Parts: sequence; C-alpha cells; structure tokens
Amino acid sequence: MLNPTGGSMTHLWGSEETIIADGGVFSISLARDEKTAALIRHSFGRPPEVWAGPIGDWKPVTDANLGLRPRWGEAKSLHWKSDGFKIQGWLLYPRDYDPGRRYPMVVSVHGGPASARRPAWPSTFFDLSVFAAEGYFVFFPNPRGSFGQGEAFTHANVKDFGHGDLRDILAGVDEVLKKYPVDKDRLAVAGWSYGGYMTMWAVTQTNRFRAAVAGAGIANWQSYYGQNGIDQWLIPYFGASVYDDPAVYARSSPINFIKRVRTPTLILVGEGDLECPMPQSQEFWHALKTFRVPTEFVVYPNEGHLISKAEHRRDIMRRSVRWLNRYVRDGG
Repeated sequence: MLNPTGGSMTHLWGSEETIIADGGVFSISLARDEKTAALIRHSFGRPPEVWAGPIGDWKPVTDANLGLRPRWGEAKSLHWKSDGFKIQGWLLYPRDYDPGRRYPMVVSVHGGPASARRPAWPSTFFDLSVFAAEGYFVFFPNPRGSFGQGEAFTHANVKDFGHGDLRDILAGVDEVLKKYPVDKDRLAVAGWSYGGYMTMWAVTQTNRFRAAVAGAGIANWQSYYGQNGIDQWLIPYFGASVYDDPAVYARSSPINFIKRVRTPTLILVGEGDLECPMPQSQEFWHALKTFRVPTEFVVYPNEGHLISKAEHRRDIMRRSVRWLNRYVRDGG
C-alpha cells in the first residue's frame, strides 16, 4: 500500500497467484472503510472465485468453479541470468508427466510488451496452457520489458525491441533444457500481439524452433507506424517517429531478416485489428510463401485485436494444436 501523502509503502499481502481478470482488468473492489476488499483470486492450481474480507485475510464467498481440475501438471517459477538481468518465468509440466520421458516444449511469449505472465488460471483466449494436456512443457518467460522487476527492467527494451528480450527468452530456454526433460529438437514458439511480433522476430533470428504460431504480430515497424490506430505508444519506445529515425524501426523489423526463416509458421489475426493491423500479418505470410516456408494465414472476420467470438477462439486453439503437433510433437 502506498501512502500518497508521505510516500511511505506498507506490504499488506503477497502470494503466487493473480487478482487480474481476463483482458488485464483489475478485479478488486475496495470498501469505504479502506480495510476490506472483494476480489477474484486464482492461480495455476486454483480456479477463479470471489473472495472478500480484510486485506490479506480474505475468505472465499463463491464456489462456482469448485469442480474444475487443471489440465496441466505442476507449475514452477524459474529464475535465470541474461545480460546482467535476473529474469523470471513460469514452467508448466505436462498433465500426465512421466520422468522417464523427454517432452516437446512450447515457449509462450506474452503481449505488451509492458505486461507479464502471472500465475493465473488460464484465460479463454490464446492461453497455451492447453498444450500441457497435449504432452508439452509450456514455458512462459517474462523477459526485459515486462512488469514485476522494477522500472529499469520494464524500460530495458527501449530502442531495442526484439534483441535483448529474445536473448532473455533463449537464455530461459537454455535453463529449462539444463534442468528438465525437454527435447531440444522439439521446441516451438508462439504469442499474440507483442508476443506475435516476438514470434515473427524469433523465427528470423534463430532456427531453434521447429514451428511457430504468430497471432496479431508485427512484421514491419516502418509500415506499421502509418497503419495502426494507437501509434502514440511507439515514440517513447523508439525514441522518435519513424519519419525522424527510420533506422531504429528497421533494426527491429522481422521483414528485414525474412530470408533467414526456415520455421513453419501459422499466422492468425482479426480482420479489423487496429492495434496490430491485418496487413502486418499478411506481409509476413506473403514473404514466407514467397520463400516456400510452410505457412498458413487465417483472418477472423468481424474481429478486432482480442478475438471475442467463442467459435473463433476455439478455432484458434484447434489450429494451433494441430500445427504444433504436426511439426513439433509428432516430428513434422
């Protein structure tokens, strides 16, 4: 708790769970007495329920999801070093884990970039925890640019999109490979929004991944600047407009490294996406098709950035599972 008058801070509560709802909206309501709150609590091991009471001493008041059981195995918080930073991430075990086997793994990169993967019961939109039920480890890194490690860490990808954050992710993959029974030859990468960009970027920078799923990604920061409906966010990250410093945008654009790509990539986007417009995905798909890299391009009609229709969300996950199983789990 922050005292706005004196600036002092008091730690009231901490736990490896989240109080954030689907879409990143805070799900907490404070009473007028400033001591009581109601909120939605959930974690990898506990489905969402409403809790209420004094801050830090909440009690459950609903049991609507009492019968739900995880479709994944154990969840571990991991830490590793990269370029002097201490990076954190989450690793989900396969649901039916057998320590005598080696498993494929999908790396799921969160959106943002100023966001973080928290220990939360999976949401209904592009949450790759579902792959644990398909026999994968699922790795959720929180590289530089993420929340949770201080202001300097969150600002550490300014004028460096894709470069340092990918090094953080790959260092995390190496850490997993050292400690867990993951097959280094059966790795995948996937993400939506900034995670979709990072997926496009990753396959232009490394061939370590056997397959990829890029949702609502960004292929070309230079053309993106004039296409998107939220362009004011770019200047603090790139330091100038694209018209004043096109080189800093080009340096982080996957399309400029497209000839390096060998990774089969599924590309997904909403038809009316203003945050990561559909032409960005089309440009990346067109280039992969030109260079005969296995690819598919799916546009969801009457959808924006966050896909809303249940049938489209189901289609996204079915296609993603089918794509990664084909090229990663089952050997391509």
